Amino acid sequence: QVQLVESGGGLVQPGGSLRLSCVASQSIFSMGAVGWYRQAPGKERELVARITYRGSTYYADSVTGRFMISRNNANTIYLQMNSLKPEDTAVYYCNAKDSWGQGTQVTVSS
Repeated sequence: QVQLVESGGGLVQPGGSLRLSCVASQSIFSMGAVGWYRQAPGKERELVARITYRGSTYYADSVTGRFMISRNNANTIYLQMNSLKPEDTAVYYCNAKDSWGQGTQVTVSS
């Protein structure tokens, strides 16, 4: 089972940026793909972005053009979030091989 630790969340004003990091206990090349999910209060957890070990990416329509997922060549996956909106407020989770991190809170508010 892979361990995942997220960081980088916080409070930001609308239009601002944050970069989330997910550090895994295994190399991304052994995990196949890693996804960033988010869950807002009262809502279901949803996929935000995913990246494969080959670098292929997927984005939800709601974040396309504003968020970018990337990885280093070891075990860290990033989510660069720009032009943040209040509706992006949620706990953001990293997921790989059926394992979840503890999540990091992102709050977009003036």
